[in-house]
Amino acid sequence: MDRLIAGASTVGMTTHTHDTMTLVLGGTGKTGARVVQRLAAQGAAVRVGSRSGQPPFDWYDRSTWAPALGGVTAAYVCYYPDLAVPGAADTVGAFADLAVETGVRRLVVLSGRGEPEAQRSERAVMDAGADWTVVRASFFAQNFSEHFLLDAVLGGELALPCGEVAEPFIDAGDIADVAVAALTQDGHAGQVYEVTGPRLLTFADAVAEIAVAARRELRYVPLSRDDFATGLTREGLPADIVSLMTYLFTDVLDGRNAHLSDGVQRALGRQPRDFAEYVRDTAASGVWDA
Repeated sequence: MDRLIAGASTVGMTTHTHDTMTLVLGGTGKTGARVVQRLAAQGAAVRVGSRSGQPPFDWYDRSTWAPALGGVTAAYVCYYPDLAVPGAADTVGAFADLAVETGVRRLVVLSGRGEPEAQRSERAVMDAGADWTVVRASFFAQNFSEHFLLDAVLGGELALPCGEVAEPFIDAGDIADVAVAALTQDGHAGQVYEVTGPRLLTFADAVAEIAVAARRELRYVPLSRDDFATGLTREGLPADIVSLMTYLFTDVLDGRNAHLSDGVQRALGRQPRDFAEYVRDTAASGVWDA
């Protein structure tokens, strides 16, 4: 168990003023929506960066970047679909450079734990010239309840190529709390926060906890890498997404991340939320009801 670190040196006073605006890219996603909600609750001016936003933002249409950055002083950078995909570092770097040119002073980038490819995008943000913070996250607990694996849970079977590898599932709310602290408080510039939950679970363990809390039959079925990729292809997913998903569930989930990190403790001065708390609250919400 990682020790609790007081965090007094990293958690500072909120620095929002009337002339600040925060752009949250991926502002309708798992972490981005939570960042938006927390900033709004603090009374901060916040702009949702998405294709449905006003103005719209699209990673694949650079003409949308400058309008979305207008008047922005801080930005949460969440790249779709993942920082590990080819070309991500160049795209993220170009956005970060433009952001600094237009007056952005703080950049907080969401990255993937154990992804060497993603670290090239991190470096591009670091080199842009703004105060930067990197949030490297483990596998989201909310992947079991918000879109990604929800249909599989409702179907009663999660078939994945993860074997018995353990993962310290992180609550998306903890990621958002760390991001908001870095966006609004002093003391987080130049920090790389690896954020994980407080304990290791295999996917079979996670499925078992969900099954008990949701009071439903649910099982984990281990697959080979090839069978997993074949199944995704049969579901109609494009080849680049099949390649990404296979990479994330086999290469990244190969045991390299089977340890705890103290990013939440260092950034917030508290323990991260346990997977059991997430499961309890999610089951009570009814999202896993048959």
